[in-house]
Amino acid sequence: MLCRMKGVNSYPSLFIFRSGMAAVKYHGDRSKESLVNFAMQHVRSTVTELWTGNFVNSIQTAFAAGIGWLITFCSKGRDCLTSQTRLRLSGMLDGLVNVGWMDCATQDNLCKSLDITTSTTAYFPPGATLNNKEKSGILFLNSLDAKEIYLEIMHNLPDFELLSANTLEDRLAHHRWLLFFHFGKNENSNDPELKKLKTLLKNEHIQVGKFDCSSAPDICSNLYVFQPCLAVFKGQGTKEFEIHHGKKILYDILAFAKESVNSHVTTLGPQNFPANDKEPWLVDFFAPWCPPCRALLPELRKASKHLYGQLRFGTLDCTVHEGLCNMYNIQAYPTTVVFNQSNIHEYEGHHSAEQILEFVEDLMNPSVISLTPTTFNELVKQRKHDEVWMVDFYSPWCHPCQVLMPEWKRMARTLTGLINVGSIDCQQYHSFCSQENVRRYPEIRFFPQKSNKAYQYHSYNGWNRDAYSLRIWGLGFLPQASIDLTPQTFNEKVLQGKNHWVVDFYAPWCGPCQNFAPEFELLARMIKGKVKAGKVDCQAYAQTCQKAGIRAYPTVKFYPYERAKRNTWGEEIDSRDAKEITTLIYEKLEKLQNHGKRNKDEL
Repeated sequence: MLCRMKGVNSYPSLFIFRSGMAAVKYHGDRSKESLVNFAMQHVRSTVTELWTGNFVNSIQTAFAAGIGWLITFCSKGRDCLTSQTRLRLSGMLDGLVNVGWMDCATQDNLCKSLDITTSTTAYFPPGATLNNKEKSGILFLNSLDAKEIYLEIMHNLPDFELLSANTLEDRLAHHRWLLFFHFGKNENSNDPELKKLKTLLKNEHIQVGKFDCSSAPDICSNLYVFQPCLAVFKGQGTKEFEIHHGKKILYDILAFAKESVNSHVTTLGPQNFPANDKEPWLVDFFAPWCPPCRALLPELRKASKHLYGQLRFGTLDCTVHEGLCNMYNIQAYPTTVVFNQSNIHEYEGHHSAEQILEFVEDLMNPSVISLTPTTFNELVKQRKHDEVWMVDFYSPWCHPCQVLMPEWKRMARTLTGLINVGSIDCQQYHSFCSQENVRRYPEIRFFPQKSNKAYQYHSYNGWNRDAYSLRIWGLGFLPQASIDLTPQTFNEKVLQGKNHWVVDFYAPWCGPCQNFAPEFELLARMIKGKVKAGKVDCQAYAQTCQKAGIRAYPTVKFYPYERAKRNTWGEEIDSRDAKEITTLIYEKLEKLQNHGKRNKDEL
């Protein structure tokens, strides 16, 4: 689908993607030279032509901003960097070094004043002396290869600021930092690409520095930093920080830094573990070598942004804090636990932000009632005449039960106010479950509205135990809330009546119609009192559906009542989700109401 959206109709297809711009498709041949030329046409970096009138001012302005210049001086009959190589270097060094060139044939006096008599490329770092007798700090480069020049420049750029032990706490308390910890030898020098971080994180207001743990071992020991690593400090000194556990390459570190400063996940240790904290905490017990653990970390950051102020997030590295993990009987990684004072809840869902949010929401506002034999008798067996229940009989050791539980909770949230949902632990209440003739786990039962019949329930025998399938099954037992329409009642009530209507046009043999039927009944209950819901059988009343412009099943149409102005064609609604349809209808009703008010005001 994504390929179709981008206009891909043959393979392979090549595109240039630029931020804020439409993609540009390549139609030429696949030779390296042609591809490079195509790509370079879309590079938006600039190479400045320097001459007597702008040279000194350009150099000094850049130096004042802490940026150097890479300048190619071109003389006749001598090799100098091609325009394409200069443009490529400008893109590679964007934000770090300005790139320019000078034609010494026309700027002969300026080139001679710099003691340049042949084609050459030179790097002028900030503060370099522009004097023909003293070339202090100027680096002359002999290569004509863009990559070689780039690496040479990167090696010569200044390293990150080294923070001292005396000022560390104060510096970290007044700004956000990405900090590299090393032990004597500076490991960062192995990858000059990392020097780009300072520029790339400038807009995020993150400073980049390094700290030598061998100069102050107590500081690193208190942070439980025992090997080279990097961490984001969030402007609160050494109290709030998060250690990076991904790859130590430029764009992985960049993504981590941006995510971390804008989220609320803290690296935990014995010094700040929330064992007796009054605030609720979600703690992820993990090991850095575990791939699912590393995949979960960015999901925790996403979830923490949604729950800021309600729940705090922390991670505990069990390879460093083995004793603390053993204290909480951590047997597998990752293990995610919510600590709410004396209550501890272990998370058992998928490792995604969405499901973590659902889990926390369910802890705050439980959608599933945990039943005991006593409450089962009181709430289910002795339920009111119009109450209905769905109950999951499960055992904690049963794997299918564990897989079902997050789906069961998700289903329950969608049925609030329609069907009561409960669960009962058959390991804890084994004799009761045996008495209820529960022979397998999970056993899902629907208890309908009470009738004169003896104790009655329906067991779920479907293959799919996902939230959607279970919800459809449960809704199928509820009494019909919509009205079956005939050609006469459709004409009288919908087209000529004085109510808003939403109508489901369906055919009995249509599979999607059968799947949508319970959802439409849910919709009918959700809009009850404001909009009437009706159904038209297009197999029985084909002419009515034809006149209504129905060409596919199911088709949902909204027929608003607009007094004198009647919409006999209706407004088609594409969604098949009850909540979405409800939202759409209410938005349309609000527009009608506002339109009516304006008309009254005009009168």
